[in-house]
Amino acid sequence: MESYEILWKTTLPELEKTVTSISYETFIAPLIPVDIAGGKLVLIAQNKILADAVSGEQLAGKIKDALTKSNSEISDFAIYPAKSREEYISAFAEAVPEENLMQGSPINPKFTFDSFVVGPSNEYICAAAKAVAANPGDAYNPLFIYGDTGLGKTHILMAIANYLKIHSPRTNVLYATCEQFTNQLIESISKGKGTPADFRKKYRNVDVLLIDDVQFLAKKQGIQTEFFHTFNELVLQNKQIVLTSDRPPKEIEVLEDRLRTRFEGGLLADVQPPDLETRVAILRKKSEEQKCLVDIKVLTYIAEKTEGDIRTLIGKLTKVIFASKLHERQITIDLVNEALKESAGEIQEELKADDIINCVCNFYKINKTDILGKKKNKEFVEPRQICMYLITDMMSLPLVTVGEKLGGRDHATVIYARDKIAEQMKTDKKLATDINDIKNLLLKQ
Repeated sequence: MESYEILWKTTLPELEKTVTSISYETFIAPLIPVDIAGGKLVLIAQNKILADAVSGEQLAGKIKDALTKSNSEISDFAIYPAKSREEYISAFAEAVPEENLMQGSPINPKFTFDSFVVGPSNEYICAAAKAVAANPGDAYNPLFIYGDTGLGKTHILMAIANYLKIHSPRTNVLYATCEQFTNQLIESISKGKGTPADFRKKYRNVDVLLIDDVQFLAKKQGIQTEFFHTFNELVLQNKQIVLTSDRPPKEIEVLEDRLRTRFEGGLLADVQPPDLETRVAILRKKSEEQKCLVDIKVLTYIAEKTEGDIRTLIGKLTKVIFASKLHERQITIDLVNEALKESAGEIQEELKADDIINCVCNFYKINKTDILGKKKNKEFVEPRQICMYLITDMMSLPLVTVGEKLGGRDHATVIYARDKIAEQMKTDKKLATDINDIKNLLLKQ
């Protein structure tokens, strides 16, 4: 099932709550999702009369509200009269705004300030991010957040975006990875996908620019020049810039001095690994999100044995919860020890990303080259996303590394795939069974 089909499937129950049964059967039920383009869900209707009716203010508003409530980063739609996806592609695909190429990375709606667990190691950063979200351009500009991977930097960026979406919906916010900025600039120059003017219009006509992993500007002189001019243009307009990096500006190799001084001209915020109390609080929150009550002594035990990044911490909890459901046992300290050992907690080095990729390929009887390649056929896209989900779930790898293992994709793509599969498993029993079967195969290797 494609992402646009999943999105529409999760939106329909919300619509049934807000429209009459006659309106639902007459106008909503016949609609067919065919794409996500230009930041919108694309729907087709059997004829223009039906399409016009759905585009009316009353129904359109309810569809947008339902999209928002379905926990998707897509909150708008476009509708075209067509009898099939093939007819839509041949007649209307070019009519969809081409801004899809120039879109930023999707924002995870779950990454909010409320879901961010605050402790001594990150309270300063959280306070600074909230100040920026409340008064973009007036607080700290730029806000430069740095620290090791897995400590919540991306969460903070997306929390700013989600806050503004609710409290200042007219604010034009763009979140992108540095890799995405780089690739889109190169494509606009060399591959004819948009133009340099389109690229600059996208990145310079925003109110808030959020760039993740800015350390990847290192040694890329041409990209640094474009980023410098984008940075200057936004600051001159009093627009807000927030950047993250795995190191402070002074440690980014071969970074132009003019960029370095600008990065250091705002507020530098260093995020540190969480202390024991914060780690326990994170585990408690995550266990509640997974609707699994775990004794505080067990959570403390896991936290004491995990002093690394937050991603590793949450990964261990996920393994324990999975083991509890798999073996139908209560979560105890003994189960924790068994689960972490069983799922490669103690023999982590023996489980490789390639093991997971190969297992998924064998399970679905497809070639590894198709998983790692660019093909967008359904039979390859979903297994590829399952690989991303399983690697992030069963291993403690940086998201950037996961993307590299899956054909050089960026970490925003990994986040999207991971969250999409996790959500889909809640309603798709076959998918949930497949993934459990693959996990069992991996655990028995």
